[in-house]
Amino acid sequence: MVEYHVHLTACRQIAKGTMAFHFEKPVGFSHKPGQAIMLILPGHQTDSRSSDTRHTFSIVTAPEEDELVVATRISESVFKRALCALPIGTEVQINGPFGSFTLPKNTERAGVLIAGGIGITPFMSMLRHAAKQLTPQSLILLYSNHHPEEAAFLEELQQLEQQNQRFQLIATMTDMAHSTQPWDGATRNIDTDWIKQIVTGLDNPVFYVSGPPALVEAMRQTLTMSGIDEDSVRSETFYGY
Repeated sequence: MVEYHVHLTACRQIAKGTMAFHFEKPVGFSHKPGQAIMLILPGHQTDSRSSDTRHTFSIVTAPEEDELVVATRISESVFKRALCALPIGTEVQINGPFGSFTLPKNTERAGVLIAGGIGITPFMSMLRHAAKQLTPQSLILLYSNHHPEEAAFLEELQQLEQQNQRFQLIATMTDMAHSTQPWDGATRNIDTDWIKQIVTGLDNPVFYVSGPPALVEAMRQTLTMSGIDEDSVRSETFYGY
């Protein structure tokens, strides 16, 4: 992996408990939608390999954009506290890009993207890129959250659906009893019946699942029970997100 040194240019809250961090894009840096970087913070521990100083993040931004953005749920981990405390302008190290969680070159195969919570991040790069490049591939996103206030990038996803006729957003909120915002969309869990309904008519789709470990494992089992060949399923697990 290539090592770069970049500066933090901005940070912002994008959903309840979720922050996005903006960095300079290094000269010569190029990535594929869905790939990740390793972010290494300065001077927080002698052992630079420790999880207290480094963390892997999917890249939110599309390759065409002139900055690098990552997003994360905020927790009380040493790393997350240090990241949130960084002053704007701080220099950090990034290594990458890396990863094979990318869409197939064969755009005739539809992509069915399944995200839980912050697992949306690699899909943002894919969907922004598809909208900018007007790619012919059909893309369906199933995006599950407890309630709307926790759904990062929801408004942008709704806008991307309007911009890209080949993209369909299906968002579901599974715990509206504890929501403070209205929601008139789906409120069901993603199950075999819903999967079968959604993929009806799609020719040999490829499935991508991204989110916390429990969701990824549950979705892989759901897809298998739906009759989906495991060779058509890719997954990205977010540990300790």
